[in-house]
Amino acid sequence: MSHLQGCLCPQHLLQGLVSQGQRDNQRELHQVSIMSALMDGVYEGEMTLAELFAKGDFGLGTFNELDGELIAFDGEAYQLRSDGSARPATGNQKTPYAVVTFFEPQLTLYVDSPVTRQALHHDIDAQIGSANVFCAIRIDGQFNHVRTRTVERQAPPFIPFTKAVEQQPLFDFAHAAGTLVGFRSPDFIQGIGVAGYHEHFITEQRHGGGHVIDFHLQRGSVQFGIISRLVVHFPTGEDFKHANLTPAFLDRDIRRVEQSS
Repeated sequence: MSHLQGCLCPQHLLQGLVSQGQRDNQRELHQVSIMSALMDGVYEGEMTLAELFAKGDFGLGTFNELDGELIAFDGEAYQLRSDGSARPATGNQKTPYAVVTFFEPQLTLYVDSPVTRQALHHDIDAQIGSANVFCAIRIDGQFNHVRTRTVERQAPPFIPFTKAVEQQPLFDFAHAAGTLVGFRSPDFIQGIGVAGYHEHFITEQRHGGGHVIDFHLQRGSVQFGIISRLVVHFPTGEDFKHANLTPAFLDRDIRRVEQSS
């Protein structure tokens, strides 16, 4: 049983969204660097947030030296710090990895009874109707519980991401109103991006948040739309040129760090 109110037939939804995306050609996803580079310790990027937000004002990522998680929506951007707090980000800050778009939701649905993250993802998957498309997602509502993590700021020489997350602080937000920004990406993108769901959260008061490990939504709105084009901006630094971007256990390691709790 779906927890989303106002659901459409999955095939009808997918066909409508794809055809609309083909008509206006505006549903682009811009990505800075690739996930396998971040996994190998490429934590210094050249692109500023001001440059990034010219390409999209809705998305997520991280900051140079992994100094907090990035969340952006409604023309605002925040740095979610390793102490659990949040503060406005500035245009001159740089990112080694980020994903942004100009969010144009094609569908808004509502949750009026408690639902877990896993169950809500299942419902969204059913609405999209295909595992092979990108989807931007925004959830606004009252959460019974959100668990997040934020990796502590790193210093050179940088260690691999799998090592950096071993000391990550975890935070639990109970009975919190807030906004969740995320993307659902196909499995074939793993290593370029993050396969599956990648989500960041910030409280309504903009006091705290982080990379989402789990959540339980009490009630709220769920907006999403299909992305029809991916543009990747590759780094030009020496650390990227010499990084190991095809390690043997890349898929396993990305899934482990994304859900590590």
